[in-house]
This record gives sequence, structure tokens and C-alpha cells, in this order.
Amino acid sequence: MYRQQESMVGNSAALALALDRVSQLAPINRPVIIMGDRGTGKELIAERLHFLSPRWDAPFLKVNCAAIAEQLLESELFGHEPGAFTGASRTHHGRFERADSGTLFLDELATMSTGLQEKLLRLIEYGEFERLGGQKTLHVDVRVITATNGDLRQLAREHKFREDLLDRLSFDVIHLPALSQRREDIPELAQHFAVQMCTEIGWEFFPGFTAEALASLDNHGWPGNVRELKNVVERSLYRWTDPTSAVGDVVLDPFQSPYSTESSVEPSTEPPPGGDANAIGSDTGKPTEPGFSDRIEALEKQLLEEALAQNGHNQRRTADALGLSYDQLRGMVRKYELTRRKRRS
Repeated sequence: MYRQQESMVGNSAALALALDRVSQLAPINRPVIIMGDRGTGKELIAERLHFLSPRWDAPFLKVNCAAIAEQLLESELFGHEPGAFTGASRTHHGRFERADSGTLFLDELATMSTGLQEKLLRLIEYGEFERLGGQKTLHVDVRVITATNGDLRQLAREHKFREDLLDRLSFDVIHLPALSQRREDIPELAQHFAVQMCTEIGWEFFPGFTAEALASLDNHGWPGNVRELKNVVERSLYRWTDPTSAVGDVVLDPFQSPYSTESSVEPSTEPPPGGDANAIGSDTGKPTEPGFSDRIEALEKQLLEEALAQNGHNQRRTADALGLSYDQLRGMVRKYELTRRKRRS
């Protein structure tokens, strides 16, 4: 049954080139390899190839080859007969049978064993196979679309991937650009993911990003590509507590501790200048004067209290005024126990 496919967001020349290739290939009943880094949208491209093809109303199934053990993967793809292995008590129809007349998407193809590659080659060439543990030859009509972020040609040279299978699969290859190669799409993608997230967290509308937040998104390297961008945008929105003001704090790295940049002075094991003359209980009987670190902390606390008061105890505005990140400021507020807002008289 037909379902609405998630759209590819962006208007960059690099993305347009890839989508044009998809439109050309969609009606051609041949295998296709999709290549791209993690998070670039290989599964979305596979869906697009299927739903733009004459097979659009037939099944579209997908398998991640890296997520299933070899024997289970063979059973999942080609099915099995009762008694084929321990626990196989009834006939199992594999993905190729269930995708008959439609499309099967094989993700992480480079992880497939050479034994399964041989069985896949026969299916692509002749449309026939046997279930695991079976002797009856079955026939199907399935378009195979594969994806990988590995170098299949290098694996073939190392005899880790069958060259004849690579020849059959690579009628054509679609190369997906990394997000760093389509930076002009970042604002539109960020807006798209933010609007979706607003619905989930109950915001009535998306107030937008500040110029500084957009600059942070543009300057990031995006090793995780669009998937990483989606996580960053969603994380930043849910941490932003003011749904009426533009999001100004982009949380790129959730593993970064809010305390890692705070200055801390370890207690010194060396006696202060002048020996123990100022120690409590010394012969002078005088109390100890505050040390340097104590004075610094007192001054830091005073400055923080004054900045909070000047900004109406709004922590985000206070952080901006002091040139700190929101997480840094929150850590300092907890450190000095300033979490209770002063009531206005």
C-alpha cells in the first residue's frame, strides 16, 4: 500500500544533482548502489527510487545486513524450511518472497559474507533461490537497491567482495553529498527539524534561531551529517526553556560537561608565607585571613548575584551578559546556591 515518503529537504546544487539522478534511475528496472557517509539519507533515497518507479504500489522492504548474524541474515533474506536449524519449526518466508514485484533495500551491504553474496548474485541474475534447508527452487521479481559507506571496489580487490556481484549491482551508483558539501541547506534543514520538534514539546510556534546560533550550525564540521544536525536541533530546542524567544544556545556536544571550563583552585599543601603565624590556634591567637582562592570565589559570587539581579534572574540573559554558555552559568548558580530567585519587593 502506498504511503507518503519523507521528503529530502534542501535546494543546494549538490543535493539537486543527486535527486536528478534518482529521478532518471527510478523507472529503470535495474539494481542501484547508493553511496554516502553515515547520516546522509541513503534510506530516504532508496525509498524515493521505489516510490517514483512503476513498483510504487508493491512492497518496499529493507534489511540492515550489519545488524543480523550471518545465518539469521540468510534466513531473513531467503527464508527457511522446518528443520533447517535448531528452532526452525515451520516455514519462514524471507524478505525476497515478501518483496515480490516490489523493491528490497539492503543497507550496509559491505558486511555481507561471501557465501551470501553468491546466493544474492544468483537471485539478481536469474530471479531464483532456495529457502535455507529447502530443495525447491523459487522465483521472484524483486528490484535490489543497496547502500554502503564502504569502498566496494577496494573490498573486491582484497577478495572480500565478489567482483561479479559488484558488476551486477552497479548498473549505476548514486553518490550522496555530505552535509559539509551542501552547507547552504543547513538553515532550511534546521528550520524543518525545529518545526517538527515544536509539535513534540508542545510549543505553539517556532521562534527561530539567533544569528549566533545559525553561525554555530554553519561552522560545525557535521561528521554525522543530517542525522547529527537533527539531533542537535532537537536537543537545543528541548533545552531552551523560553518558547517565545529565538533559540540562542546550540548544544553541539551533549557529552561536554558544564563544569569542565570552570576554574578551580586546589588547596595548597605549602604553608603560607611567614610560616604558621596566621593559623587558627597558633601562638598569636589571630583568626586566619581569607586565602586568595576564597577571595576570588567571593568576588565571583558577588558578580554573579549582581548580574542575575540586573537581568531579572533570567539565567539565559545573564549568561549572554557575562559571555558564558547557559550550561556554564547553571553550574555556577548551583555552585554558589543561587537557584532561588529573589522576590521583588
